[in-house]
Amino acid sequence: MAKQEIEIAGAKRQLNITPFEHHTKYHETDQQGIIHPNNYLNWLEDARMDLMDQMGLGFKQMLDMEISSPVISQSIEYRSSIKFDETVIIDTKLLSYDGHNMEIAYRIYDKVTGEDRAIARTTHCFVNKSGTPISMKRAYPELDTKFFEFK
Repeated sequence: MAKQEIEIAGAKRQLNITPFEHHTKYHETDQQGIIHPNNYLNWLEDARMDLMDQMGLGFKQMLDMEISSPVISQSIEYRSSIKFDETVIIDTKLLSYDGHNMEIAYRIYDKVTGEDRAIARTTHCFVNKSGTPISMKRAYPELDTKFFEFK
């Protein structure tokens, strides 16, 4: 993934996003010896949490602030099978953010060959502890600023 610049409090700095790496486990396979599709959703969540941490918007921090970002839509296009004992890289990119929703794109590829294994997108909204949708700009302007600076 390309380097992305972020400006916080007027000072520019490079934010180097490191792709998420996952080594497949035996328990993730199905009877045919390939990774079961349900596991991809867990990997996307892990990669998204990793991206948020690298942005300085850790999932734990957001939960402590009583904010969550549930998935409201998801799509995965499988390109080739992944098997046990392979390592995949998941590149994540914040495609859009408007204070109410965010969309994230993912590219899952083989670490050794670079072969695309899947591409995916997820869309999320922001809700408070009671599940009511919130505007990050109104409720948490400091977090809203980080999203816009990163995007």
